[in-house]
Amino acid sequence: MATPQEQDVQGTTKQPGRGRRAATLVSAILATAVVLGVLAAGLAMPIIGAVGGTTKNVAETLEELPLDLDTKPLAQKTNVLDTDGNLIASFYDENRVSVSLDQIAKPMIQAIVSIEDYRFYEHGAIDLKGTLRALLTNQASAGNVQGGSSITQQMVKLTLVDMAETKEERDKATEDSYERKIRELRYAIAFEQNYSKDWILERYLNIAYFGDGAYGVQAAARHYFNKNASKLTIKEAATLAGLVKNPVGYDPTTYPDRALTRRNIVLNRMAELSVIPAAEAKRLKDKSLGLDVRAAANGCVNSPASFFCDYVYRYLLEDPALGKTPEERRDLMRSGGLTIHTTVDLDAQKAADKSVSSKVFPKDDAIGALAMVEPRTGNVRAIAQSRPMGDNVKKGETYLNYVVNEKYGDSAGFPGGSTFKLFVMATALTQGEVSMRQIIDAPKQKTFDQRSFPDCDGYYGGGAPWTVNNSTTSGPMDMYAATRNSVNTYYVQLEQKTGLCEPFKLARKMGVDLDNPTEGIGAERTPSFVLGAANASPLEMAEAYATFAGRGLHCDSRPVTSIEDSEGKTLKKYPSKCKQVLRGAVADAVNDVLRGVQEPGGFGYQNGIALNQPSAGKTGTSQSNKSVWFVGYTPNLAAAAMIGGANQAGTPIPLAGQTIGGSYWNTASGSGRAGPIWGDAMKAIQGKLKDEDFRRPSGSDVLGVQIRVPSVSGMTVAKAIRTLEKAGFDAREGSRVNSDVKEGLVAWSSPGSGAGLSSGDTVYVYPSTGYVPPKPEKKPAGDGSKKGSDGKKNDDAKKPKKKNDDD
Repeated sequence: MATPQEQDVQGTTKQPGRGRRAATLVSAILATAVVLGVLAAGLAMPIIGAVGGTTKNVAETLEELPLDLDTKPLAQKTNVLDTDGNLIASFYDENRVSVSLDQIAKPMIQAIVSIEDYRFYEHGAIDLKGTLRALLTNQASAGNVQGGSSITQQMVKLTLVDMAETKEERDKATEDSYERKIRELRYAIAFEQNYSKDWILERYLNIAYFGDGAYGVQAAARHYFNKNASKLTIKEAATLAGLVKNPVGYDPTTYPDRALTRRNIVLNRMAELSVIPAAEAKRLKDKSLGLDVRAAANGCVNSPASFFCDYVYRYLLEDPALGKTPEERRDLMRSGGLTIHTTVDLDAQKAADKSVSSKVFPKDDAIGALAMVEPRTGNVRAIAQSRPMGDNVKKGETYLNYVVNEKYGDSAGFPGGSTFKLFVMATALTQGEVSMRQIIDAPKQKTFDQRSFPDCDGYYGGGAPWTVNNSTTSGPMDMYAATRNSVNTYYVQLEQKTGLCEPFKLARKMGVDLDNPTEGIGAERTPSFVLGAANASPLEMAEAYATFAGRGLHCDSRPVTSIEDSEGKTLKKYPSKCKQVLRGAVADAVNDVLRGVQEPGGFGYQNGIALNQPSAGKTGTSQSNKSVWFVGYTPNLAAAAMIGGANQAGTPIPLAGQTIGGSYWNTASGSGRAGPIWGDAMKAIQGKLKDEDFRRPSGSDVLGVQIRVPSVSGMTVAKAIRTLEKAGFDAREGSRVNSDVKEGLVAWSSPGSGAGLSSGDTVYVYPSTGYVPPKPEKKPAGDGSKKGSDGKKNDDAKKPKKKNDDD
């Protein structure tokens, strides 16, 4: 009696009935050989001889093959869409978009079946008539194996090539041998047994190569005729059907005459089979190919938002949710058929590109850049720079992205200049040490002892006496006047009051990627921090200033909102990541001060960059004129414009003494040079922006009157939100978090209970999963287990501590 599993001589397990199925397959092949032998006087025998000469050898060869060929999904290109759903870029190794059979025009199906396998729906895995015809041809030409393959056999061959990962596997899948034909037939029989004819034809049309980089019928239709496969006409379908036999030799973009001849052969065949009337074939053969070739852009170079596209690509390469390694993530993005929904607004992008390119030319020894970020969401609306993407150095092209932070770009940034004064101002208002109207004497020049600046732990470590000069006005003044005129000695004195630690930490919380965030003396946490000696990118500064526009709610910059897989199912969402890092009243006060820059008397107003709706901004000019800035915002859009000195190799150089944008610069200023970039771009899109106003600060708010966040841990989400709103906050639900609080109830809030905020500030509540992952058990030396006094292993584990409501 046979056992459920049998062991063969090599010791491998065989499934019951596998030998019988293989014998059936052998019988099918031998039956074919017999028929061919009768019809072709023994021409079938070389097939048997080629694989061993006997039925037994054929069976052994077939036994070595799996019963089924496990097909992997076909590589498909990934599409990147703007915020309105428009295509802005594609990533792919193979230009393919898979479509179902009902998305392919009927003439295309008729044409491919007519020319490749007209009895496709009548025969099994092998077409005896077609194979006989091929064998006769092969015998006459010294036995080369060619032609006669059914669509199923062709699909198998293409699948084996597609699945090949090494040169050896590719060579085996395309070798000119009888063994390959037998192997393909083996798999073809399995496909015919397990799948419908329609499924096989659909896969064939999606996997076939149509030349000039187009894989699959949909990509071919878009490439050659600028239409979807569902809209192909008889003439166009015949052209594409003719290409699969020799996609290189019949490529209509290279050999239009050959392609035309081949198309007419397909039309003739369709007429012979009565698929179309002979008169119709004759009429169509007199027509031209009618190509409307569209190059399929691959990558970011030809994108209308090229450096934003580059930012998206690098942003996703850093996401472990898309693969364990950067290589896996790259493969997914270039072959997974994803749809990436981004945050870019093409109107804003066009305005940014036009403004930047008009002020700084590609071959200038300077980089002009602009980034736009939406407050309260972090959505990146535009990224532009003066050097276009490309490899033509003579035209000033580059692949280096200067606009984003170093994690996703190619630049360490440029000194931020006086745009950093805002971090000291906001800290001073938060601490309540200085009011907006308090007068500080700001002389034209003042020397400071660097040891007098408080730091995170004690005082700054030292340094030579530091002399600071004003480039604008001097004398006793309040915060409004000092900010409007960007008075250095005022702000350095203010920094002495706030200390270095808190402004530095606030800048980091608002999105500026600075070094050494905690203890010790950092390269960027020095007394010159207030004057912007530290480097930053335009994207970082736009994100930071968007926090002021958002009344202290900081949101991480995000270029992507969601990703769908090849079937249109959501693969991952990228929700806004926001946190209240500054009291709303303090942000209101900062906004009130900065709007003065855009009103009569301010630098922005004087340089014609004020908008027809409320806006605020700050200029910045770095030491030695290495960079100039203007960072400004409305209540619903922040933008940072920057011009940084950089030669064609990317090395930082002073701006003074350079010819930039067609004019010679003796000196540089943020308001006069970077300001117009900001102004032109924002004016071009201000009609799209909501006409909102900033909230005016009240005296009591600015002087430090705060509302304490109530405890909401253990409440339902709805009750927690009602409690927070009743207290005067903007309450929002965050993502679920691991906690030992009962599932569905609020684990904690951010900011936590007891935190002092202003009315209208945002507080997030986080529902609990009701689960705390166990901590790995620490094994002591010895036998690896801790025993109690009774000698038994002690399995008692400490319960996880409940997280404090204040995070």
